[in-house]
Amino acid sequence: MSKPPRLTLPSDARAYRLTTARGEFAVHEAGEPVRGTALLVPGFTGSKEDFIGLLEPLAAAGYRVVAVDGRGQYETPGPREESAYALEELALDVLAQAAALGGGGPVHLVGHSLGGLISRAAVLRDPAPFASLTLMSSGPAAICTAQQERTKLLVAALEVMREDMPGVWTAMRAHDPEDAVPDGPELAEFLRERWLATVPEQLIATGRVLVSEPDRVEELSAVELPKLVLSGEVDYAWPVPVMDDMTQRLKARRVVVPGTEHSPNAENPQVTARALVEFWDSAHTL
Repeated sequence: MSKPPRLTLPSDARAYRLTTARGEFAVHEAGEPVRGTALLVPGFTGSKEDFIGLLEPLAAAGYRVVAVDGRGQYETPGPREESAYALEELALDVLAQAAALGGGGPVHLVGHSLGGLISRAAVLRDPAPFASLTLMSSGPAAICTAQQERTKLLVAALEVMREDMPGVWTAMRAHDPEDAVPDGPELAEFLRERWLATVPEQLIATGRVLVSEPDRVEELSAVELPKLVLSGEVDYAWPVPVMDDMTQRLKARRVVVPGTEHSPNAENPQVTARALVEFWDSAHTL
């Protein structure tokens, strides 16, 4: 799971609810659209907090930055129906969010992990609102076999224990690697709170997406939109060579953030922000 580098918003950022045609979404926002607007979509078990480290540097570069909780994710409510979290429904939410951010010009869309699959689906449905697409630690199809097995086990547990989210959390954390660095008290409490606040049907439905998503790279390559594939040096969900190959097939720009793994947005936000700004600036000249 993605772990924010800190939990306090920058002084010039704000938390509020973005009103869209498909409901309200909890967001963090910073900056003015001097050079454009960016919409950041988090991954499985994640939230807008995963992008806290990016807000300040991206805003300083002249971008309005909006990180969002998807429906049923942390501080955005959602129904207790699995059908509400089908990939197409989540893609429509992203399009509604982009429309609600109108006034700042086309939107640079960034999807982390599962958020990359959601963002891809939104672009394939309608690329018109977007200035570019960044797939961050997100691959061409379903996650790798080892992670599929872990995700299937989690989905199966949620299907049986969806009314006992604390119990699922305890069981899930018991499988953390023995040599994992312990979370600080504040972060540990936040991660548990986020898990408990996320609608279990959202996790079940999106977990199924992660283990079954087909390869849609050929479709995406036909969309005339600047594309960036950004990742860490190691990735447990989609191996780096898989993302390298996807980059070639997409004819996209490629950035590997040194010293990071599945969450470069949280593990090295300064370098990640610089890479995004360079890409967005170049996209404006295409």
